[in-house]
Amino acid sequence: MEQIPEKRTLPNPISILMGVVVLAAVSTWLLPAGQYSKLSSDAHTAFVLTSDSGTVSLPFAQKTLDSLSIKIPLEKFINGDIRKPVSVPGTYQRRPASRQGLVAVLQAPVKGVTDSIDIILFILFIGGFMAVFNKTGALFDGIKYLAQRMKGKERRLIVILVFIFSFCGGSYGMDVEAIIFYPVLVPLFMEEDYDAMVPLAIVFGGAAVGYMTSFTNPFSVIIASNAAGISWINGLAGRLVFFGICTSLLAGYILWYAARVKKDPASSLVYRVDGIAESPFPMESSVSAEGSTLSSSKKWLLLIFVASFITMITGIVFFEWWTTEMSALFLGAALLVGMIGRMDEKTFVAEFIKGAESLLAVGLLVGLARGVTILLNDGLVSDTILFYASGMVQHFPPAIFIVLLMLFYFFFTIPVSSSSGMAMLTMPIMGAIAVLLNIPGREVVNSYLFGMGIMFLFSPTGSVFPALLLVKISYKAWLKFIMPVVIALLILSSIYLLIGINFS
Repeated sequence: MEQIPEKRTLPNPISILMGVVVLAAVSTWLLPAGQYSKLSSDAHTAFVLTSDSGTVSLPFAQKTLDSLSIKIPLEKFINGDIRKPVSVPGTYQRRPASRQGLVAVLQAPVKGVTDSIDIILFILFIGGFMAVFNKTGALFDGIKYLAQRMKGKERRLIVILVFIFSFCGGSYGMDVEAIIFYPVLVPLFMEEDYDAMVPLAIVFGGAAVGYMTSFTNPFSVIIASNAAGISWINGLAGRLVFFGICTSLLAGYILWYAARVKKDPASSLVYRVDGIAESPFPMESSVSAEGSTLSSSKKWLLLIFVASFITMITGIVFFEWWTTEMSALFLGAALLVGMIGRMDEKTFVAEFIKGAESLLAVGLLVGLARGVTILLNDGLVSDTILFYASGMVQHFPPAIFIVLLMLFYFFFTIPVSSSSGMAMLTMPIMGAIAVLLNIPGREVVNSYLFGMGIMFLFSPTGSVFPALLLVKISYKAWLKFIMPVVIALLILSSIYLLIGINFS
């Protein structure tokens, strides 16, 4: 059997972003300072134009946008799709240098955390909720119960499980915690003459495809949209449709592969590449034993889990919720889960704190990345970077730009594997370029989701190796299996982005 290569070690994402903070400070010494005039909305009653000569109030009308060559419909401001000041094309002017030194570098992470505290707290609260929910074992028991009830109907089970794990990836960003399902699903499918590749593709592949079409994932779509200056609801319906398309594609591919292996075991990629035909887990790990039941409390817990994300979407769409309301929602959901799961006070508090602690690094990444933006803004070079970058790409047709942007995220995911860090680091610039090129901000967010999500399926710096080691499948075998899916998803994503920019 081919040895699974060791996972490449790169500096911690926090270290990488701290290095970027330093580079941002250095850039304020090397790049010319400059700024665009900025246009913002004043409570939907007037536009406020800020320039060298001061601040002026302008009519809140489409003709104001047209006169400033800002190709954004007025409805985008009314609906809250545009949340940050917009750079006015053609107004860039040089400014006196504002070089940032050591003190500014040290203050940047602190300022970034302070400026992003609402997002960071939301991340911590949702981490606490997920830890409390996972402590109940409801998701594990629900999958185990479903697998037993559908024993002998594995093809139908494959489709259901792929959609469940894809939903988990798209709703809250399921990642390494999915490994708890392999000891249950691998023996189940191998007892029915499939190979270990099938449950690996269901769990790991499903979660990754769900991530790339994230609809409520706070660590990707919400953070990225916020950093790009748009509402994350912008594009939600399209992402839900694409979620169904991509998840169906993966499910269909797994069904085709599973049917081939069941008919001819010698066609198994695991057997052909690794020579393994036995389950890496004892058969008692499977769900073959009769009598497994799902208690009414576990059913309620699963209902609360799904209802929490549906409530969040409803609150934002119809009641203008944001981070305070969303954080309160998941705090309340965690308390409800604790009560239904009969969790004592000490256990609840310990689990909630543990969950928040597990995402503290993510919160710091958000703050650090925001610190980079603050440093560039204070040094008056962020608009300079935007000016030269837009000058380089403005001759690209939007169709070419958006596909190249997806490919940029696809490859850049290898050195920067943190989705939240990537979003906060790149979205302020990419979102501003999109506005200048008249590209919908939602498609910039989508290109980020698609590029990172597809690379996550096989990235050497991602979480694929822990899964491979657990199920005893080599990286070579996984690449042979997943590459057709990767290619198909890249093509589908490109088509989706092209449709998005042409029918905005």
